[in-house]
Amino acid sequence: MSMSDPLGDMLTRIRNAQRANLPTTQCPHSGVRQSVCDVLKDEGYIRGYSVVEQDNNKKEIQIELKYDEGQPVIRELTRISKPGCRVYSKIADLQPFHNGLGIKVISTPRGVMPDYKARNENVGGEVLCQVY
Repeated sequence: MSMSDPLGDMLTRIRNAQRANLPTTQCPHSGVRQSVCDVLKDEGYIRGYSVVEQDNNKKEIQIELKYDEGQPVIRELTRISKPGCRVYSKIADLQPFHNGLGIKVISTPRGVMPDYKARNENVGGEVLCQVY
């Protein structure tokens, strides 16, 4: 069965794994998913990730989740732009999330990046998700 929202599936797997206090979770590999994992790792929301080659020549991303004193580091993980309703933002309309404590992950012509880097580089784009 095909998946209509692969990024939303990855975010849901992360949320579910953190609620179950699992150390890692896996999801199928794609370029956008890997780019979002790069941003989450750089911003300190996950420990890291690795791309694992499966027996059937398919790749999976194994995400290492991060906890602080038994509590998940990610408190809120929400998909913004969905396949049925894309959300784009100009740089002027891109406001800080949770007064700058959280980030919005933006897909720009210069790649996937957090909102503050998009403001520094003066580029807008599709708002993929928000993390707090």
